[in-house]
Amino acid sequence: MADIVELNQTPPVLVAREGPVHRITLSSPPANALSIRMMTALRAALSEAAGDPDCRAVVIAGEGRVFCAGHDLKELTAHRADADGGRAFFETTMRLCADLMQDIVRHPRPVIAEVGGVATAAGCQLVASCDLAIASEEATFATPGVNIGLFCSTPMVALSRNLKPKHAMEMLLTGETIDARSAREFGLVNRVVPPEYLPTIVHKYTSSIASKSALAIKIGKALFYRQAEMGLAEAYDEAAATMVENMMATDAGEGIGAFLEKRRPVWTDR
Repeated sequence: MADIVELNQTPPVLVAREGPVHRITLSSPPANALSIRMMTALRAALSEAAGDPDCRAVVIAGEGRVFCAGHDLKELTAHRADADGGRAFFETTMRLCADLMQDIVRHPRPVIAEVGGVATAAGCQLVASCDLAIASEEATFATPGVNIGLFCSTPMVALSRNLKPKHAMEMLLTGETIDARSAREFGLVNRVVPPEYLPTIVHKYTSSIASKSALAIKIGKALFYRQAEMGLAEAYDEAAATMVENMMATDAGEGIGAFLEKRRPVWTDR
């Protein structure tokens, strides 16, 4: 008997290795929604990049006109017919999304969002969770859950850690769409560029990051998020201790020596 082949085997994400960069593209247009399948694939791709010693940076992009429209509302709604009204599935979805966002924050490599189009709800959360975000002039952003009776509570966690409180609350309370320029003013994205230059500018950032010691980047990124949750004195204690450990690394000795000797450093990531 022939094997049964399941249809629609198109992967929800596409992963390409561009030198030291892992490029992860959400590939379920038109919405690139964060379904269970999409989030599971994203976590797997991030884990693969974390385990690659040659990886220096990760880029997350979206195929088509929408970067990411957030959770798959059709998938969520279908589970209202479950015996528990969908509660177990909703809990699984929100827990998986929270784990995905923390994977990005805790990733040993910088993660850059390349936003060429619409980013709404959990898609906006995805942008806010990345270390850097470069947006096309055509990109737009919103947390519109309040418009459908579902406050964007989980996106709020990422937004409140990136935006000024009143800017975050403006997005969350009104649900209105903001353009890329406003997103930059709010602190949601780093740069806004013409769409034809978006890949080039992202490449400029990844090339700069790739030229640094991967160990120093890993140490610095981890400390950045760790100290942000601390009081001032505790943060300085943590930072000072981390600086000492970093100074003991081979790369720090090499980098300082290269600077004093006016030559290019040779990193060993140790």
